[in-house]
Amino acid sequence: MANQLSRLDQIFAALADPTRRAIVMRLCAGEASVGELADPFDMALPSFMKHIHALETSGLVLSEKSGRVRTCRLSPDALVGAEYWFQQQRAVWEVRLDRFEAYVMKLKKERAGAKRPSRTTKRKGFE
Repeated sequence: MANQLSRLDQIFAALADPTRRAIVMRLCAGEASVGELADPFDMALPSFMKHIHALETSGLVLSEKSGRVRTCRLSPDALVGAEYWFQQQRAVWEVRLDRFEAYVMKLKKERAGAKRPSRTTKRKGFE
């Protein structure tokens, strides 16, 4: 479990950066060389490679070198742990929200009951 949380932390940390999210989105369209991935960004290649390294460490991106070209591709299996975590969180929050909704409905009924005049109370103009 601790190892899985560590992996989850790495995935969320990797996706926390807008440059890395843009790289992931680009790789959704298919594999690309580091040069192609770096082209839209105004940064030195060593700085860009730090982003690639963070994505590789998290398991989101796989790369292989052929000659002088490093090609990257997305590894969607890395998101399975994050997807599972989101499903768990959704289930927890749905239960909480259901309880909150029931509480609000109970309050509404109580207030509606308190606003009704009692039958023994004389109404103005009907005396």
